[in-house]
Amino acid sequence: MRRRPAEALLIDFDGVLRHFDPAAYGDFESRHGVAPAKLLESGLEWARQLPAITGHWTRQQWLDEIAAHTGASAAALTEWDAYPGYVDEAVLGFVREVRAAGRRVGLATNATDDLYDDLALLGLTDEFDAIVSSAELGLHKPSKEFFKAACLALETPADRCLFLDDTDRNIRGARAAGLSALRWDGPAALPYARAALNL
Repeated sequence: MRRRPAEALLIDFDGVLRHFDPAAYGDFESRHGVAPAKLLESGLEWARQLPAITGHWTRQQWLDEIAAHTGASAAALTEWDAYPGYVDEAVLGFVREVRAAGRRVGLATNATDDLYDDLALLGLTDEFDAIVSSAELGLHKPSKEFFKAACLALETPADRCLFLDDTDRNIRGARAAGLSALRWDGPAALPYARAALNL
């Protein structure tokens, strides 16, 4: 039986709506003795990432742990963390299109405790009907509990929600929780997302 069109959209933040340009760091490594990619790699190691995205650590604690692990200076971490990334305007346009069509849109992200600061800095605070942050919930993608909470926040049953994410593991988790899910690999995915929402 063909699945009915989705009535609401859940969208990931980093890797879908927000991106980071490595060139933005310029000569960071020559000035600080450590590559920005090395700091990110350290921060994404599960022993540091998990407490940061489930609200057990503040973002500052997470940064301090990265510094301790890499030997990077406080100045290096401050500069690295100051870059907010940039918004994918095609994705933002899609979010606005979905909302204009009367569908609810939620941001569903594994994030540190300062997510709302990032959203404000990027001018995104009012672009969603719901913001679902792992740091607030104490739950993270790809757990079923996270997706259940996200659907509740959108006031939409799981089988009527479409989820967009750039990580296969999260896509599998969303499908296991009963959502439709589409792997985001760039603007080429937009026609499929529109079709899933019957736009």
